[in-house]
Amino acid sequence: MNIKKEKDDLGKQVNNLANTLLLKTYFKHCIVILSIAFSYALQGQNNTYDNGEKYTLGGVSVIGNTAFNAQTIVTYSGLRKGKDITIPGEDIANAIKKLWNSKLFSDIEIYLKDVKGSTAYLEIKLSDLPQLDKVKVTGVKQGKVESIIKDNKLSRGTKVTENLITTTKNFLVKKYKKQGFYNTKVNINTVEVKDSIEKARVNMVVAIDKGEKVKIKDISFVGNNALNAKTLRKAMKGTKKINRLRLLKRSKFIDSAYQADLSNLIDKYAENGYRDARVVSDRIYKNDQKTISIQLKVEEGELYKFGDINFIGNTVYTDKQLNGYLRINKGDTYNGILLQKRIQDNTRPDAADIANLYQNNGYLFSNITPVEVSADNNIIDIEVRVSEGKPAYFNNVSVVGNDKTNDHVIYRELRTRPGQLYSKANVVRTVRELGQLGYFDAQEITPNFNNPNPNEGTIDMEYAVKETGSSQIELQGGFGGGGFIGTLGLSFNNFAIKDLFKKEAYKPLPMGDGQRLSLRLQASRSFQTYSFSFSEPWLGGKRPVQFSASLSHSKQFRFDPTTGRPDRDQSFNITGITLGIAKRLKVPDDFFTLSQSVSFQQYDLNNFTSQLFTFGNGNSKNLSYSIGLSRNNTRVDPIYPTGGSNFSVTAKLSLPYSLFDGVDYQALREERDALGIVEATDPVNSAAATVRISEIDQERFKWLEFYKINFKADWYTALTKKLVLRPSAEFGFLGAYNNDRGVIPFERFFLGGDGLGNFSLDGRQVVQLRGYPNNSLSGQDGASIYNKFSLELRYPITLSGAAKIYALGFTEAGSSVNSFRQFDPFSLKRSAGLGVRIFMPAFGLLGIDFGHGFDPVGDFGPKNGWETHFIIGQQF
Repeated sequence: MNIKKEKDDLGKQVNNLANTLLLKTYFKHCIVILSIAFSYALQGQNNTYDNGEKYTLGGVSVIGNTAFNAQTIVTYSGLRKGKDITIPGEDIANAIKKLWNSKLFSDIEIYLKDVKGSTAYLEIKLSDLPQLDKVKVTGVKQGKVESIIKDNKLSRGTKVTENLITTTKNFLVKKYKKQGFYNTKVNINTVEVKDSIEKARVNMVVAIDKGEKVKIKDISFVGNNALNAKTLRKAMKGTKKINRLRLLKRSKFIDSAYQADLSNLIDKYAENGYRDARVVSDRIYKNDQKTISIQLKVEEGELYKFGDINFIGNTVYTDKQLNGYLRINKGDTYNGILLQKRIQDNTRPDAADIANLYQNNGYLFSNITPVEVSADNNIIDIEVRVSEGKPAYFNNVSVVGNDKTNDHVIYRELRTRPGQLYSKANVVRTVRELGQLGYFDAQEITPNFNNPNPNEGTIDMEYAVKETGSSQIELQGGFGGGGFIGTLGLSFNNFAIKDLFKKEAYKPLPMGDGQRLSLRLQASRSFQTYSFSFSEPWLGGKRPVQFSASLSHSKQFRFDPTTGRPDRDQSFNITGITLGIAKRLKVPDDFFTLSQSVSFQQYDLNNFTSQLFTFGNGNSKNLSYSIGLSRNNTRVDPIYPTGGSNFSVTAKLSLPYSLFDGVDYQALREERDALGIVEATDPVNSAAATVRISEIDQERFKWLEFYKINFKADWYTALTKKLVLRPSAEFGFLGAYNNDRGVIPFERFFLGGDGLGNFSLDGRQVVQLRGYPNNSLSGQDGASIYNKFSLELRYPITLSGAAKIYALGFTEAGSSVNSFRQFDPFSLKRSAGLGVRIFMPAFGLLGIDFGHGFDPVGDFGPKNGWETHFIIGQQF
């Protein structure tokens, strides 16, 4: 055997195999170089490919599943024809690296296709990364899908890589973990799309299983000596451990609330003199699938106290005046947060702080800065450095954004005028007044400070408003009074009566002058009502004096419960007119309004009787004077006030006819009482007695004589930034000047239900008390005394201009009687429940309440239980 010849033949086979398969790279940028070498048994035999061999590149071809141009790929790889390369060597490795870094391919292979002498020919085999076609996200609400796709850049055409899948999965797990879903699982699958398109495409399914939110089983502290764990846990407003007795605070873990509470802990220490306190570490660990525990290690530092507090740079106000606002004494426990609030409280625009003292008196460019100048022996000396600047005056004052409302309607409400001294309080008040108009989105009113000039002491003021629909349509249907009740109402809250006869002003109606025009029609089988009202808030255009006028007419038929139909032979007609004036006062402050009105009603009865009066045929007249004092300083948004109060006391009075009409009402009363006995006990004379009683009642009520007192108060307190508490109290009393004449059968109180009055034109006052049927707590003919208390907790869902929506919970209690002998302010009908309100500019306020009455409707029996109330056009 020729051993040398066999060795040469085997060497050629090795060379050919190595030339055929030189380099390979796979999906995860894993470059594999495959070389095969046989070591012959002979010593000293060398492998020619151990260190690579130099060639001239004769050409490069491209094959595989790719949509890219071959020449583009070759150019991008850097393997140009005629280039000297080493095989194997860095040239091939760099080409693979370049192609891989383009992030366009899922597989890259480079082959040595042929060798002719010193010329080598290469072949690049590629597979494009698949493009994303469609994405399906499961396990979340449909409204959240779009944001998930956008946040993770899963748009159509995106190259699908392992990195994309991994980062998407990690993003979603982290996102839901921050929301308290510690057990979130995300599974992402891709499915190849098979169709006639050459590009590789896949559909992606993102399956999200959030699981349940974990709750906090325990919050413990390490290193706290000055403040106990209970105090620290209380400071964590949004992170609470499980407590089944707590209803308003959640025990679910929310990362954003937790991060804020870590700062709240430091603030709590700062409020107690430990200004160097810090959270050294925090540890969150899972107890099980449903609960976690939190352990916080704190370093409290030392206790500090206030030393000397000196004011530097103040010339307008004395040290004593500024100390009156600061209210901090030497030796008090150091409280940096309190110090900052007393200087400038950014949480309250109307706070009684030093900054507002300057800002409300013209010093827009003032700056007050507290500086710690010494901290020896844990005593902190403070310098309050005041830069007062020049007093500022308003230069130009403008309003933008009002397309419908005329300028003069807005400008008359402004508390900031050109040439006036700057006042922050007046800016805040102007924003409130514009919001109270109801023509603009109260949440969008923005005061813009333009062109401030500290040298000249001037500022331009611009109020940006966003108009909302100010006209409302009331279209209501329901059942009551023995049949279907339909209501059609139109309210134009920004009407312009001066343009009534201008054709070009109808867009679709004359609008923009701030007047209110209302038309209302209500009808059923048993009654019909028609009403018209108009009000001008600035009579004469120079002062906030409101003029109002209203006309009304109603016709009511007696409902016969035995037949279920109205008896048209028994009717009760009411026609009325009211004229009123309301003037904004300046004393005690300009939140007060004094209102006065005169009204007249004509009551015509046709065979229509009541338990309170017996003249079925006849008429009564009601001429009355009303006077009321109210104060309303609720904040900005009239639909969802977040602060302030609203109270009113009114008196409605008739003339004391019994003093001068010459009628002996005592004798009439005694005669009526005697006839009542005859009517009840003497069948022979009862008919005559009934006729005479009717005549006496007609005489008693020919002109109504009465006085009526009403009081109502609401308070609004923001418990948090959005959560608002609204307590309220009401009281009403209907009395008589002459007890022999008696309390009139009209103008009475009807308690219970949704508070929507169907027959209110007889002067009756319908009082809402949810959880009971309408008008069920006052008897058939109403009551002369009532009181009511309520507590409501409100939370906004949205306060946008298109629709304001808020949820509420309530407790209420009230009662009504016919005399003070029966009146007991603590004997009340109680209820509680939940509801929701929706305000849309075109339809006004809509809502629904579910109320539970805890007491019987009458004096005895089971509790009333649940009632559902629909609210239309009314705000509680």
